[in-house]
Amino acid sequence: MTSNPKNDNFFEKVYEVARQIPFGKVTSYGAIAAYLGAKRSARMVGWAMNNSHHQTVEIPAHRVVNRKGLLTGKHHFDGTNLMQQLLENEGIIVIENQIQNFENVFWNPSKEL
Repeated sequence: MTSNPKNDNFFEKVYEVARQIPFGKVTSYGAIAAYLGAKRSARMVGWAMNNSHHQTVEIPAHRVVNRKGLLTGKHHFDGTNLMQQLLENEGIIVIENQIQNFENVFWNPSKEL
């Protein structure tokens, strides 16, 4: 896959938002896309999260889930349950790949930033 400057710029903006998600909170791919003015680009946010392990500054990609609180990106983490373990270490309860009390731990960048 060749590098696309437009995507690189978008990915950087995604990472900038993701780095601001507070400890113990999660957001969704769509919420980040909407904050960046690209409401229909949730999938691109997912691609950015998948690529985040290549960044020199750590990105808390485990805090980005789908709009229903499902850990849809978990297969991109090393180990079987690393994404869930990282979230649980922050006090987030996950049962069967689903964040419990999702509304209470949801962080909306459009309201918070």
